[in-house]
Amino acid sequence: MAKDKEKKPRRPRAETPRGFRDYFGAEVRARAGMLSAITEVYHAHGFDPLETSAVETVEALGKFLPDVDRPNEGVFAWKDEDEDWLALRYDLTAPLARVYAQHRQTLPTPYRRYQVGPVWRNEKPGPGRFRQFYQCDADTVGAASMAADAEICAMLGEALEATGIAPADYVIRVNNRRVLNGVMEAVGVLDPADPEAGAERRGIVLRAIDKLDRLGTEGVAALLGAGRRDESGDFTRGAGLGPDQAALILGVMAAGEGDGAATCARLRELVGSSEAGLRGVTELEQIAELLDSRGSGRVLIDPSVVRGLGYYTGPVYEAELTFEILDEKGQRRRFGSVAGGGRYDDLVNRFTGEAVPATGVSIGVDRLLAALAAHGSAATAEPGPVVVTVMDRDRMADYQAMAAELRAAGIRAEVFLGNGNMGRQLKYADQRGSPVAVIEGGDEKARGVAQLKDLALGARLAAAIETHDDWKAQPAQIEVGRSALVAEVRAMLARARG
Repeated sequence: MAKDKEKKPRRPRAETPRGFRDYFGAEVRARAGMLSAITEVYHAHGFDPLETSAVETVEALGKFLPDVDRPNEGVFAWKDEDEDWLALRYDLTAPLARVYAQHRQTLPTPYRRYQVGPVWRNEKPGPGRFRQFYQCDADTVGAASMAADAEICAMLGEALEATGIAPADYVIRVNNRRVLNGVMEAVGVLDPADPEAGAERRGIVLRAIDKLDRLGTEGVAALLGAGRRDESGDFTRGAGLGPDQAALILGVMAAGEGDGAATCARLRELVGSSEAGLRGVTELEQIAELLDSRGSGRVLIDPSVVRGLGYYTGPVYEAELTFEILDEKGQRRRFGSVAGGGRYDDLVNRFTGEAVPATGVSIGVDRLLAALAAHGSAATAEPGPVVVTVMDRDRMADYQAMAAELRAAGIRAEVFLGNGNMGRQLKYADQRGSPVAVIEGGDEKARGVAQLKDLALGARLAAAIETHDDWKAQPAQIEVGRSALVAEVRAMLARARG
């Protein structure tokens, strides 16, 4: 009997996990440039940077995500050796609440911070929907005044404009959770004496309001009532409200069709005698007045803004890009939301038992980058480094010195460290997006010169060239004195930039 062959170890699959993605050079640089523009705005307003751990205790994070059907209620969580449940942060706000509660004796009040970093959500991935994504937040902790909310909204507009978004291409829409609570009281799905009762039904109502842009008034009305069947035949259970109740909520959503003063006046009528609702309307009036005094005309009061996270307690806001793009089906549509936030006065209280007001906003970094690219507002891709080619392997120190000389003059440069003839080296430079290649063989070294190849002009010929002499014959290549190398490379780079 033949001896069984030993099984070879199975090789791991070289693939990105579902719902995650990799970022390469140009994308990383574009993101860094955009974030630099945004955080400069935050810095100018007096906000300080903060970095928090990617891992928090589940207890510290709390349960605020709307996607409760996922394992661990939407977070990536595990139990460590100390029997503590840990999780990857799902946003940057819950960690901020923990930081402020932990260090409140030494932090200034109000504490104004911004933070940039990845967050993780255990959600079902889909087109453009990832389980890891970047956020850029700015928050003020310890200020109860609506001036803090108005400042966040105005600063958000400045940040969008700093990235290249024109004022005419965005709007920041503001609502108040207290107004929504007042409406819930008016239709009988919220009892102030027992706020926990009816939470599931209120969630259905809020999700229905949040779908106004996608489903329209008719679709929202169906979700407020018995439910809605979509085009695929799937049925979504509704909130079970009667016609009069649904009409009141639809009236609130339509109240934002006038200016800020008219919207707030209409909301006062609709919330009736609800104490929470009336306070929410007053806060919206204060925000509108403060923004008007600053000339922040791209901020509108809009009662249809909901925001999904459960920790918001007062004003909520959402930045929407209004220019149109082509979707996957080739149809024109607005780009939509790229940022959102609001007031969360109870989040720090979870740790301290003391009331600590807080408000802030979060920009979806990947989504804003995609918007800038779609709109043609993205920063022009940075060219690659100047590549110093290697003609003689025993002269590597000379080539390294040449690259160091260029870098010392502020020019990005590298030496080719792979194997291959000149054609392969120039193909590498092409892949790097290099604007210039430096060539110095033995003959050039003896004569004290170097060849500079303008790759932008010569790119079309690169595939057919194999020898050093072929490169010298090209019109895109010039010979310069070795002492003039830096000056001539700088001049060539200037011509490439136009």
